[in-house]
Amino acid sequence: MASARSHDGPGPLRSAGRSIGHALRVPFTGTARGIRKATHAHGAGESGLGKLIELHAVNGAGDVMITVALASTVFFSVPTDQARGRVALYLAVTMAPFILLAPVIGPLLDRLPHGRRAAMAGSMLARAALALTMSGAVATGDLELYPAALGVLVCSKAYGVVRSAVVPRLLPPKFSLVKANSRVTLAGLLATGAAAPVGAGLQTIGPQWPLYGACAIFVGGGILAFTLPPKVDSAKGESRAQLVPPHGGSEPRPSPTKPGNKGGTKTGGKSRERRPGLRSVGPSVLHGLQANAAHRALSGFLIFFLAFLLREHPLAGQSAAISLGIVGAAAGVGNALGTAVGSWLRARGPEIIVASVLGLALGVAILAAVFFSTVMVAALAATAGLTQALSKLSLDAMIQRDVPEEVRTSAFARSETLLQMAWVVGGAIGIALPLNGVLGMSVAAGLLALGASASVRGLLGAARRGSPHPRVA
Repeated sequence: MASARSHDGPGPLRSAGRSIGHALRVPFTGTARGIRKATHAHGAGESGLGKLIELHAVNGAGDVMITVALASTVFFSVPTDQARGRVALYLAVTMAPFILLAPVIGPLLDRLPHGRRAAMAGSMLARAALALTMSGAVATGDLELYPAALGVLVCSKAYGVVRSAVVPRLLPPKFSLVKANSRVTLAGLLATGAAAPVGAGLQTIGPQWPLYGACAIFVGGGILAFTLPPKVDSAKGESRAQLVPPHGGSEPRPSPTKPGNKGGTKTGGKSRERRPGLRSVGPSVLHGLQANAAHRALSGFLIFFLAFLLREHPLAGQSAAISLGIVGAAAGVGNALGTAVGSWLRARGPEIIVASVLGLALGVAILAAVFFSTVMVAALAATAGLTQALSKLSLDAMIQRDVPEEVRTSAFARSETLLQMAWVVGGAIGIALPLNGVLGMSVAAGLLALGASASVRGLLGAARRGSPHPRVA
């Protein structure tokens, strides 16, 4: 009897232990299954887009951990009550990654079409190493913090360029490029929102702990990058760059050459092929870039102009902090909404989307200038966030659709550089402008009107003609 009791005794304990263990695992395994089901829906799992969505979520989580760690350092702390010259210096610092991105990183990645997975993994692992480097300097503000932080920005932008170039190769059937881009972007936004409070909690332990968390996340991302389908690195079915633009289009022609040179340039008796740029692939990309530059200039302008304006002249009945919070929350909600709307859009022409959202932003900016108030400023911030998100998703889709695979990565690098330059120009105008609300909203409307005059007619014309380029799958 004693033997039987000793044999049966652990049974209930073992069963209870298993039940407790199962109960503890269910929230995590259930969440993981739910995330996998969402990211792999509508054919994204079979095409490989689901894995890219998950990788981009990891990228967003790691980046926000580093942002949280640096938020209390002098690198990102630029109080609005300091001299405007120091804020202008911050704008110049943000351009540093793009100085390398367009002329160096883009063409380098173009020459490595079979190393896209390795490039994304390398970006993740480099940021993991840089996070460890910064962990020893974040509390003291030592000099190595600055080059390491700039290195993180460069690696983050390089990853973004490669990720955008990869999306067309993982496109599921009946998926538009706008929808695929927005799915990926939305995953990054959700991961950023989830990881931010975790980073803040780690920050309470010590300033270096969010960087340790970022290091672990990026190591996982580096491993995840190699699980992307092999077709990411495959050259099968890739279109080559066209040396001569199609006849009858509005694309610029090659410069005149000697007979027999066939569009190349003559150097030392040898013909040299001309690699196409953004202007040689049709009007859609060029006009889409002009429209997005207007959106990005508006974003930079509103950030800096309202930061100074609302500190000196808060919104009616609100403190400066609450005023900034209202505008910031409105912009964030608008950006998230724009990304979500893009994920539900069917296969519609991106040119129409870009032209429509630019007109919407211009209309709200004019209303904000005429009826300047708390509500209109918040409405403009929300509209700017929504329209910028949709416009950028559509521009990415046009580049993915129209730019030959051979130079697509460089095209993304150059477009990101031009858009960042527009953001800096808008921010500089916001810093220099007198702190008058009506004047500021009028300038905002003027920036959008300039973009609309340069791009809307061309976008609508390109939409009527239709794209001659096939869908990349």
